[in-house]
Amino acid sequence: MRLMRFGPSIVFLRGDVEKLKDAVKELFNVEEIPTEEAIRESSEFETILLVTPPEETGTVPPETGFHIKQGAKVVLSEIVNSKLPVERVEIESTIIILRVPEKVEEALKLLAEKFDGEIMSQMDALNLGEACDTVISVTKKKLSSPIGPEDIDGAVLVRRDFLSVYRELLIDTPMLLLKLLPEWNELTIKIYDTERRYEENIERLLLVIEDLDLGFIVGEGWDWDYPRPFMRVPVYKLKLLTWEKPEKVKFLLKGLEYRGYKRLCDIDVFVGNKKIEWISLGKFGSKFELAQKAREELEKLLSDDVKKKLHEIEERLIAESKE
Repeated sequence: MRLMRFGPSIVFLRGDVEKLKDAVKELFNVEEIPTEEAIRESSEFETILLVTPPEETGTVPPETGFHIKQGAKVVLSEIVNSKLPVERVEIESTIIILRVPEKVEEALKLLAEKFDGEIMSQMDALNLGEACDTVISVTKKKLSSPIGPEDIDGAVLVRRDFLSVYRELLIDTPMLLLKLLPEWNELTIKIYDTERRYEENIERLLLVIEDLDLGFIVGEGWDWDYPRPFMRVPVYKLKLLTWEKPEKVKFLLKGLEYRGYKRLCDIDVFVGNKKIEWISLGKFGSKFELAQKAREELEKLLSDDVKKKLHEIEERLIAESKE
């Protein structure tokens, strides 16, 4: 589970607007798009170039800009080495995105108190902040997905450089979450496969947990299970610390048991020593129907890259199956 990441680097190029825009398009082979769209499509450490007239001195984002899928250091070196007609370069405040599951207002207050910052919208923070400032943006959305301005629930403008803020956040974020959510769920997840293809099934499970940000894996290893008296079978066991409801985790993981009509493994979820029974998840006619519904939900939620990798592993499992 990721709780924190950087936003894109926002760089202002001052100069003849039309000449600069044409040069940026040619150099980076990109088109001009709305600034909010550029922020929405950008990932961690990518760059947004904003072109403005030379007389402007503030870092107020214009309506349009360029999304460059490279880091700011590479982008700036390309600009300098290509001798673009830039009169001046200025940098926007560094954006740190923090994920909290709920109680956003309380989280913003705690951050503002800790860093002596001011609570405001992300756009206002970017308008008011300067290069040496830090903007902490708070979202409830998972950090592995694209995050646009509409996904930010509030921000704190901190008049400090990002390195000192980031170092403190790395240490203090767990304590912040404990204040917001004192009660976490500790789940035990067990995988069993009759054909002993544990490596692939564990990889599938980890892919889903990571991509959906379901929680922190705090322990894993081999164990034995006893489905019937005097019958012992090997299982792989994970311990997951999560703020999600146990029933939600159980439902989503049931989607890994089947691919179509082919059963790939068994997955059980426990809270303490109590197994979550499938009948407690809703009105389903059978375990297979539950697994199919869960699989449909997984396909909607997983990122395209992870879904592609998951399908590749499953196709290999089906091709190698003994059944």
